[in-house]
Amino acid sequence: MTTLIEADRLSRYYGSHCAVKDVSFTLAKGEVLGFLGANGAGKTTTMQMLCGNLAPSAGQIKINGFDLLDQPKAAKLNLGYLPDTPPLYKELTVQEFLLYCAQLHGIAKNSVADAIKRAQERCGLTDVAGRLIANLSKGFQQRVGIAQAILHNPEVIVLDEPTVGLDPIQIREIRALIRELGQDHGVILSTHILTEVQESCTHVQIIDQGRLIFNETIAGLNRQMDTGTLQITTRLAPDIENLLKIPGISSIENITENRIKIHHSVTANPAEQIAEYIITAGWGLQELTPVKRSMEDIFISLTKEHREL
Repeated sequence: MTTLIEADRLSRYYGSHCAVKDVSFTLAKGEVLGFLGANGAGKTTTMQMLCGNLAPSAGQIKINGFDLLDQPKAAKLNLGYLPDTPPLYKELTVQEFLLYCAQLHGIAKNSVADAIKRAQERCGLTDVAGRLIANLSKGFQQRVGIAQAILHNPEVIVLDEPTVGLDPIQIREIRALIRELGQDHGVILSTHILTEVQESCTHVQIIDQGRLIFNETIAGLNRQMDTGTLQITTRLAPDIENLLKIPGISSIENITENRIKIHHSVTANPAEQIAEYIITAGWGLQELTPVKRSMEDIFISLTKEHREL
């Protein structure tokens, strides 16, 4: 797997204030990395360092093998960036703006038309190519912002808060586009919206008070969301003493006469044995539901632990 970004021990100070402290991570082709944090956590500062808009106080960044400080032009040729406010000239049409961006990116004249056509098709802009950007909806303006970021077909695409202010349909469409881009590129998605990460990303990182406190695949995150708890409802009151004899069950909590919570080992889920036991005993199984922690629960727990250190 091709490594597209190597960030090594990045720090950034504003005077005596440390906005980002000792952050390291990598991004490979085919990965969509969700960069998650509360407002003011250091997300945008990190994004600006990765894109060469802000020099790190310490640390090194390589984009597709090129050192961003030593070889900035070569590194940035591999980079597409959408800041939190899309850099649009609203008095231009979509076609005119993308033509201007193609010239800024240094795309060869004989390739410009194909590059614009490809970007418009990928971002769903073909039908509005002749319209003024000022007259487009916020969702379409966001698409134009993404189109300028992918126009030169970069290896790495960095998107800072790409769905802020969009309606639910527009959000769904942008998330689908991000997943599609992630198949051929490496994508970093900066956001404070928790569901955005679960919907769009393959990996997740959480930054808090300038420090990276969590780095995991989405599959690993989903495993952490499993609390090892089952909520069970039966028609007749269950015999808790007998249920406790089933291997893997650590404790049982009474909610009502006919409803209980069973806590069990996460590695050995006894749900099937529990269901068979209840049915055989004739207690009338009405509900057996795994209780999971939400992404929000994990985020709050991690940031709280970090701040108490």
